[in-house]
Amino acid sequence: MDISVYRPGELSAADRSAWTAMQSKAHLHGSPELANPFLSPEFALAVGRCRRGVRIAVVREGGEPAAFLPYQRSAAGVGRAIGLGVSDAQGLVHRPGFAFEARELLRACGLAVFEFDHLIEGQRPFEAEASGTFPSPVMDVDQGYETYLAHLRERSPKFTRTTLAKERKLGRDAGEVRYVHDERDPAALNALMDWKSAQYRRTGRSDRFAHEWITRLVQQLFHTRSEPFAGILSVLYAGDKPIAAHFGLRTERVLACWFPAYDTAYSKYSPGLVLHLRMAEAAAADGIAYLDLGRGQKEYKDSLKTRELKVSEGWVTRRHPVAVGHRARRAPVRALRNVVVSRPELFEPADKLLKRVGRIRSGRT
Repeated sequence: MDISVYRPGELSAADRSAWTAMQSKAHLHGSPELANPFLSPEFALAVGRCRRGVRIAVVREGGEPAAFLPYQRSAAGVGRAIGLGVSDAQGLVHRPGFAFEARELLRACGLAVFEFDHLIEGQRPFEAEASGTFPSPVMDVDQGYETYLAHLRERSPKFTRTTLAKERKLGRDAGEVRYVHDERDPAALNALMDWKSAQYRRTGRSDRFAHEWITRLVQQLFHTRSEPFAGILSVLYAGDKPIAAHFGLRTERVLACWFPAYDTAYSKYSPGLVLHLRMAEAAAADGIAYLDLGRGQKEYKDSLKTRELKVSEGWVTRRHPVAVGHRARRAPVRALRNVVVSRPELFEPADKLLKRVGRIRSGRT
């Protein structure tokens, strides 16, 4: 393999076009997961403008691009999947039939270790080193919204009936319910980030938008537009007031759900669920095949999903002292977290504790 490593700004227009073409044709070759927008060149370039150490490995065969691996590299040679911690799909974007050896790739990239937490399916050389595999629910809308809704009614009739009834009641109580699929007003994005930060604090979680680079990344992606890629802000209004919003990323066939939030004053109407149904309807009309809800155990995801993808976490290492040290530090923390999340008898008390902390942080008892 001929492997070259570039900084984001050094990637040629021809290479970017080849990368995009691999994604747009991936579903035709049995690898639809490669079309996820978190695997796109636009996402990698945006992270590169907000974070140091972003690199893109280009593998060529016969002089032509065969695969692309975006990653972040520390000075010590620790590699992480691009956007680790906020990206919901990670891996190598490649043409059909491409095979690679993981450690050879790491060596060419100058990495002692490559860490991932949302590795997509089909990345066998990386999957072999995975420490865990987790469900990532999706909403299939490739057969149209009415087909999706019929499936939802059949699988969860009470949930569907109740959610649609709440939408009607919202309209009666608060004014006409209006949905904008691709809102371009930056004020609406700011409202979403404020709601999301409040949600993080309320539930005792770390506020992602307290990290300046994440805020900058979202703002950059909001303004990013290319033929196959866009940052999409979807907003639900009651009257003229925004009450729920979601910011995600889309390619030609996939809408990756990312940051949903709502105004808690309207909680009784389940505006987040109403928003997701409206998103599904608009996405289906726009030619999207599925909405990827992302890894994570959430009741609303279980209610809305039609099936599940699988994502993996772990790391690939070479024989190197840096790899040994990194694994020794990270493995116990990750293992403990996964045990807590996977066992209800541990997760529920931990979740209650976090929410109690959140109430204290928010000044509520």
